[in-house]
Amino acid sequence: MTAPTPALRTSRKVALASLVGTTIEWYDFFIFGTAAALVFDQVFFPEFDPLTGTLAAFGSFAVGFIARPVGGAVFAHFGDRIGRKPMLVYSLLLMGAATLLMGLLPGYATIGVAAPVLLVLLRFAQGFGVGGEWGGAALMSVEHAPSHRRGFYGSWPQVGVPLGLLLGTGAFAVLSASLTDEQFLAWGWRIPFLASVLLIAVGMWIRLTVSESPVFQETLDAKAAARMPVLDAIRTYPKEIALAAGSFVATHSTFYVGSVWLVSYATTQLTYERTAVLNANAALSASDIPMIIAFGLLSDHIGRRRLFLAGMAVLAAFAVPYVLLVGSENIWLFLLGGLVVQACRSAVYGPQSAYFAEMFSTRMRYSGSSLAYQLAAIFGGFAPLICTALVAATGSLYAVAGYVAVLALISLTCSALMTETVRTGLRTDDPVRGAQAG
Repeated sequence: MTAPTPALRTSRKVALASLVGTTIEWYDFFIFGTAAALVFDQVFFPEFDPLTGTLAAFGSFAVGFIARPVGGAVFAHFGDRIGRKPMLVYSLLLMGAATLLMGLLPGYATIGVAAPVLLVLLRFAQGFGVGGEWGGAALMSVEHAPSHRRGFYGSWPQVGVPLGLLLGTGAFAVLSASLTDEQFLAWGWRIPFLASVLLIAVGMWIRLTVSESPVFQETLDAKAAARMPVLDAIRTYPKEIALAAGSFVATHSTFYVGSVWLVSYATTQLTYERTAVLNANAALSASDIPMIIAFGLLSDHIGRRRLFLAGMAVLAAFAVPYVLLVGSENIWLFLLGGLVVQACRSAVYGPQSAYFAEMFSTRMRYSGSSLAYQLAAIFGGFAPLICTALVAATGSLYAVAGYVAVLALISLTCSALMTETVRTGLRTDDPVRGAQAG
């Protein structure tokens, strides 16, 4: 067997480093959603009735998504000015500090209204930090990758999302099964937040050992970095940013419908046990990992756009069957519905890093891809709030099915209007030629 070349070893090291870093950042971001679904209404919003408390908790959850485009723009500006690597380090530090402070934050019973105010501010800091995470991690992997394997290597930081959710949901599942309801509410929910400090230390050590993107380094060496990359990207690529954001709306929103809203709805309005739902979501997250990698690799062979179209078409058609399976109150049918939806999302999420990176020039790539991703993220942040309001207004899960179907059709339309990029080079617009085996 031929030993991998130094370039290929570097590609693999960067992909692994991106995976570890994104896993930690998304773990921090997701444990807030799980805690919001399970306990934040009682800890930070106890003065409200149950429905209003849940809406307030999900509202604080949504704040992180309002902050994400802001953080994405700021990190993208410097990522396209001074480098991808420094931004990854700073985003990890910001996320870790905010998450640790959440775990130490007193509840409403201790400090009154200051508790929810501080919670919202820390959530904003989390969103600001994670806003810069995706663009940097995705571009580091894609820009280090062999030209004919950008989809495959770009899928590795994407795997950080289900891995982060798996770690977070798994931690809450273990605590839920081990503690009484009183213990879980009093202090148990804080443990996943406090434990993040150990993960951050590991992530920082790994991120500091990787090299800057060679594609971007060429731009720096040539002193060709854009002065105002975010504004330049908006002026140069308005159509690409809008379509890319639209193509991702359904994938992002339905992720939070399943991982956050359903945790609350299934355990309060249906007869599912809390631990069973958390275990089911952990299993679904685990199943997502091979699917994301497989679809990323497949996109290197058949193209990115084709997978986007297939995933969104199936999601639109499956919206009603999905809520029927959830409404059955059978955990196995719950899992089946979630698995199909996961596959639809993975068809988009696997090739997404490469697809978005290939749409923009190196000088504006961090800015263009981050803006597209984080603009779509706003819709995901409000998805639990919207689903709660829809069910409260109609009393029917079919309203959620309609919401999912509309989002899928929006993403399907935007994907249809995008162009294929799989044969486009990163340094120029010339087709990829003479790709080396790797």
